[in-house]
Amino acid sequence: MQNDVRDLPASHHGLYRFIGGSPLAVAFRLVLLSILVGVVLAAIGFDPWNIIHSIRVLFQRLWDLGFDAISWLWRYFLLGAVIVVPIWFLSRLFGTPRGR
Repeated sequence: MQNDVRDLPASHHGLYRFIGGSPLAVAFRLVLLSILVGVVLAAIGFDPWNIIHSIRVLFQRLWDLGFDAISWLWRYFLLGAVIVVPIWFLSRLFGTPRGR
């Protein structure tokens, strides 16, 4: 059929293709990756010879501080996002187009 719905382009198809999925899912992945990279960068900055100990201390602090852990996560998120988000954006901007 010529008027089949599957033949019509999706309204946000270009946006989804550019960012690599649905905006909410991509934002969630970027937040998690930014926190992870921030933890690693902070661990390297605090004690580069004993990263495992630094990560264990981080989780101990998160457990001990309770709601203050949100401020620690925010700090790590910002630290990681400084690296992750520009690299992600540049890779999406200059990456090879994927035809679907």
